[in-house]
Amino acid sequence: MKKGVILTIIIVISVLCSFKIKDQKEYTFLYLSSVKDFKNSLGELMHKIDVSDISTKTGIDELKKEIGLSRLKLKSIDFWLRYFEPVGYMKINGPLPVEWETEVFEKFEKPYRREGAGLSLAEIYLNRDNINKDSLHILIQHAIDAVNIFQADSITDQLDTYHHFFLCNRLYLLNLSSIYTTGFECPGNNNIVPELKAMLPEVRKIYTAFNTGFSSTSLSKNYLDLYDKLIAFVNTQPDDFTAFDHFTFIKDYINPLFSENQRLINQYAVVSKNFNDYTLNNDCYSIFGKSLYAAQNTKGVYSLVEDENTLNEIKHIGKLLFYDPILSGNNSRSCASCHKPSQYFTDTTVQTSLQFNGQKRLPRNVPTLINVIYNHLLMLDGKHTSLQDQARGVISNPKEMNCSEKEVLEKVLSCDEYKDAFKKFLKLTPEEKKISFDHIISAITFYYGGFSDYYSPFDDAMNKNMPINNDAKKGFNLFMGKAQCGTCHFVPHFNGVKPPFVNSEFEVLGVPEDLAYKNISPDSGRFDINPAKETWHAFRTGSIRNAEFTKPYMHNGVFNTLDEVMDFYNAGGGVGKKLIVDNQTLSSDSLKLDKEEIRELMAFIHSLNEKIIFEEPPAQLPLSHNDKLNHRKVGGTY
Repeated sequence: MKKGVILTIIIVISVLCSFKIKDQKEYTFLYLSSVKDFKNSLGELMHKIDVSDISTKTGIDELKKEIGLSRLKLKSIDFWLRYFEPVGYMKINGPLPVEWETEVFEKFEKPYRREGAGLSLAEIYLNRDNINKDSLHILIQHAIDAVNIFQADSITDQLDTYHHFFLCNRLYLLNLSSIYTTGFECPGNNNIVPELKAMLPEVRKIYTAFNTGFSSTSLSKNYLDLYDKLIAFVNTQPDDFTAFDHFTFIKDYINPLFSENQRLINQYAVVSKNFNDYTLNNDCYSIFGKSLYAAQNTKGVYSLVEDENTLNEIKHIGKLLFYDPILSGNNSRSCASCHKPSQYFTDTTVQTSLQFNGQKRLPRNVPTLINVIYNHLLMLDGKHTSLQDQARGVISNPKEMNCSEKEVLEKVLSCDEYKDAFKKFLKLTPEEKKISFDHIISAITFYYGGFSDYYSPFDDAMNKNMPINNDAKKGFNLFMGKAQCGTCHFVPHFNGVKPPFVNSEFEVLGVPEDLAYKNISPDSGRFDINPAKETWHAFRTGSIRNAEFTKPYMHNGVFNTLDEVMDFYNAGGGVGKKLIVDNQTLSSDSLKLDKEEIRELMAFIHSLNEKIIFEEPPAQLPLSHNDKLNHRKVGGTY
């Protein structure tokens, strides 16, 4: 080949590369200029605070308008910011003044205090009496300082490759399904839909810039076409938050977009370095897939076991143990004594279960074990971080099963069927030198964990486009809108785990001691684990899946019907019922739901009843070499 031809080829390649670099720089420029623009808007807001007369309604309204303009600027870059640095983001648009967090990757650390600041809290503050400019300055200055985080090289360097983009986009889509449209981080419900209408086309600009700069790893035409249809759909929706069609929004647009983004994550071999992706599963193609994220490991010490036949053997032993009172100090109480499998692994017959002594009652309701695996923190106060620790705690608790690990191990291994099985399983757990208590509790958690894999008619509507009745659709829209349920019970599991699914939330509802509503329940809840004024009477938010069948409700089982629960929430929780609850996180305003709306909400809740196949109890329990243990009854006696 002649030198001139080679030189021409080199020049062409260099020009093409320079164009590519230029295009990628334009994507980075869009980020940097948008962040700078937002920071400038915060500066203008600070100036507005200085010159406004906050003693008048006019002055306050002017400030709220300026906050609204800054919020729109924030929405144009929320796509990046919320993913890159969620802790820093809390200073810009924190939903609460103080949060106590334990992330999934920090499970073995103590909860720590995170202070929020920024736009939402500033707007909420303006609704208070006796406001002052210094407090507003502090809230906005924290936001300005936090923007610097997003201009640092540690953040901007990620823009040089395509990997971050699809992960930012995934979180964006998950937030569209459960955060942006519920009012979770928007203090004024009147602004929710207008902000959404402004955000969607701004993100479309990000898509265009990315595809130009990263043409070999671009968003697909199918994705962009559907996203444009999403924008068109949202523009047809009224600005009235209570009239927004969440059902169609998620089913026809957000969930299919999520599926396509997941496909591209795999096609382009996207790699994550961000804790936001810690629990998410790249191989789940629906927001309503039960494998979307992993909060608990049901296998425990059997984590490396993949053989289906062996797993079935472990599950069989786990089932026997679940029904076997050999785990208790008096050989009369089993896991199934309180978590009755035929009653959705709870006890619907009592407000709270008996203590070990068979006389007094436990202070808290028995939570269902179905879908418990989708919580990062377990027990109603978040005491335990793993299913195995939870089982260990219950078995050793003097008020529950009252048995030591050593005694359980000795009794279980006195039964040949158990002993032979665990000898076999020991070979599959190379890190364990001998049969341990962990082998026992891991078999149990693996058994009942499987009952969380079932789906409901609502899931089928989202995943398979199966028909669902119109009342359930209306109820879902109420759930996400006027009734404000979706701000605590997040899509898709309708529990307290929100995107990116790395922690479990706790709420203070003001639950009464009894239906007379004379006093709040004396149970201090999360405070027992993490003492702070914000955690007093706080409890982990449970799932409403299968709620029709899992009465009684609340931590103390005070409500026996969903109608009573609805009445409580509709009134505004404990404060709405005239109880004194200084730190209630639930809005104390009445929801003003009428009977027809409550009926529709119930229809939605019923659509979350999962089609679970329950099993018959074992016919008999393994015999022991200790004759005193051979009178055990399947399921225990109380």
